[in-house]
Amino acid sequence: MTTKIPITVGGYARLQEEIKTLKTVDRPAVIQAIADAREHGDLKENAEYHAARERQGFIEGRIQDLEDRLGRVEVIDPAKITGHAIKFSATVRIADEETNEEHTYQIVGDYESDFEKGKIAFTAPLARALIGKAAGDVVEVRTPKGVRTYEVLDVIYR
Repeated sequence: MTTKIPITVGGYARLQEEIKTLKTVDRPAVIQAIADAREHGDLKENAEYHAARERQGFIEGRIQDLEDRLGRVEVIDPAKITGHAIKFSATVRIADEETNEEHTYQIVGDYESDFEKGKIAFTAPLARALIGKAAGDVVEVRTPKGVRTYEVLDVIYR
């Protein structure tokens, strides 16, 4: 039984673009690098050859991983989601009740999370606390710095 991996439309497009780049740019470049290194003679002591072969192994492994992942994804389009409760792919604006700092996060799949860009995985403690809540609700989240309390200010699906 295959477990479906939730992913946003944007995350899916990024995975497809990465596979395309690996197959059409990186793979041919490393094949050429291997061919060039072979022309230098003795392969046992040829650092360029060994580095290119190692890079080729990485590229092929990454392609296999991405193709496997793409075969198991379930694309969720936030524009098609309605309601007020926070669900996967929602963009949520919250306020830290202690500092009054506001933060905006989109709840995304594990493979597309990037905290610096405001994308948190649905498996993260904050996302798990937010899912099912709505604007006006207060959530408590256990963090390494202790329990933090946040108020949900807004829930957007776009």
